[in-house]
Amino acid sequence: MMPSSPTLLAGINLEDVLKVLRPLSWGAADILRAYARGEQPPHGFSKALSVDNGGEGPVSAADLAVNQWLLDGLKQSFPSAAWTLLSEETAKEKLTEGQPLAADWLWILDPLDGTKDFLQGTGEYAVHLALVHQQRPVLGVVLLPEAEELWIGVVGEGTWCENRSGERAPVRFSERTVTHELILVASRSHRDQRLEQLITALELGDSKAVGSVGCKVATILRGETDLYISLSGKSAPKDWDMAAPEAVLLAAGGAFTHADGRELTYNTGDVRQAGCLIASHGKAHATLCKKGAQAMEVIDPGFQV
Repeated sequence: MMPSSPTLLAGINLEDVLKVLRPLSWGAADILRAYARGEQPPHGFSKALSVDNGGEGPVSAADLAVNQWLLDGLKQSFPSAAWTLLSEETAKEKLTEGQPLAADWLWILDPLDGTKDFLQGTGEYAVHLALVHQQRPVLGVVLLPEAEELWIGVVGEGTWCENRSGERAPVRFSERTVTHELILVASRSHRDQRLEQLITALELGDSKAVGSVGCKVATILRGETDLYISLSGKSAPKDWDMAAPEAVLLAAGGAFTHADGRELTYNTGDVRQAGCLIASHGKAHATLCKKGAQAMEVIDPGFQV
């Protein structure tokens, strides 16, 4: 147990929030696993219909079901909480481009990160929940349904992994610190020529391909890999892709920044997390950022890292 249960905002402490997040997270895992297998989902949600039969397919059905499950759960558990709820599914109706939400405290949710992996059956999809205070994450949950891992990170308190029984496992960052020994976790897709050039310039060790951002960060937390790079091109990841993975990595003592060292900020009026973003176990982060920023000046002059 943690030695204290800090107050997150008026009348709500951390342990109260975690008591709600645990069953919500495992409920989300059960919903997603059912849709992934074409089975009847729990908690009253409808089985996915094929597009040919007038449905939206398993991804849309799963996305919407988990979105409703999480939002309803948070609203019912904390009906008077002074926070705002935002998810990938509600962004279009809630957000106005260029205008941040009027919220000091904001939940940012992604009910299904890694839709390609969900469809392809790799198991490398995740659920992201992050509580952001004044544009920075203070609490993050990354749920890996197929791995049965619930990563919880509280900035200033630490990060751990829980199973369904509530048993905790610690973060196990690797001991690798020399750049040419570091192992990169990368996407199977979203790899353009600039990213390949950047990876070459960093002169890293091995690499591993993994799906969801949450799954990628989990490999760093387990010590299997050491860094992840996001390099935006025609599109960029969004707040809900990065907030929870950053929170669990940051709380563990790792780092997740732009290549020039700038912090990621959320609820800025632009949900895109554009630029060259580097997530790592932190032990060589400054070196990685320096080399990355220098390489991008050559690879794509004028690119805002």
